[in-house]
Amino acid sequence: MSIVITGATGQLGRHVVEALLELNVPAGEIVAAGRSVEKLAGFAGRGVQVRAMDYADASSVTAALKGARKVLLISGSEVGQRVEQHRTVIEAAKAEGVELLAYTSIANADSTGMKLAAEHQATEAILRESGVPFVLLRNGWYLENYTDQLPGTLAQGALAGSARNGQVSGAARADYAHAAAAVLVAEGQAANVYELGGDEAFSMADLAAEISAATGKTITYNDLPPQEYAGLLTGAGVPEAFAEILADSDLGIARGDLLVSSGDLRRLIGRPATSLAEAVRTAAAAI
Repeated sequence: MSIVITGATGQLGRHVVEALLELNVPAGEIVAAGRSVEKLAGFAGRGVQVRAMDYADASSVTAALKGARKVLLISGSEVGQRVEQHRTVIEAAKAEGVELLAYTSIANADSTGMKLAAEHQATEAILRESGVPFVLLRNGWYLENYTDQLPGTLAQGALAGSARNGQVSGAARADYAHAAAAVLVAEGQAANVYELGGDEAFSMADLAAEISAATGKTITYNDLPPQEYAGLLTGAGVPEAFAEILADSDLGIARGDLLVSSGDLRRLIGRPATSLAEAVRTAAAAI
């Protein structure tokens, strides 16, 4: 019987596999499933089972979940197609009789009005109706959403957005991965809902200040009307539909939709979550 990680070729999935190995889960009991299995060769060399799986291919999902005891369903990356893709995994998990399916949802999924949350909300509804024992990992924003953009931010000398003075409880991708691994190795997790976010919330002005402190270059935050911000993103090459979703997500931040105060992340990983300052310093040093 095994623990299957779907989407294991993605950054979060890879972190989860590493976290499970750190928790001394035998490599042979971990299944890393994803589309580009060549990206998982390193894990295969360490004894992890590697299986090809595409969310859009039901037969590959069924094969990947064969013998699964627990499954981590990492939400798909194709916005607009994720509900049916997730349904495929949930139905395969039910057919396999898994004892637990963990799903990476979004923070405050039951109350947020963000457009990006709609597919997560639909997936949670499918899970509730499925009869599959499940646990919800409602992940907040990744700090990497901002630090990965650091070179461009420094080149422009400013941050732009529509978040106003809203705060976001961000944490590092690895933090969320360690939380997922902790839940997967624990017993009695069915029906639990974890609201996951960093220990200290921050605004976009705070982010600009941390970047300034870490790089010695003054960075300001320019708050824009959402349509103007979406246009700025589109001009930078972001597809129009996704640019609108990003601008809408900033409006969610302004409302407090990504503010998390549960402390669940810190308790699950047994240490403080990665701070904004630490993440920015690390990213700046890597440039």
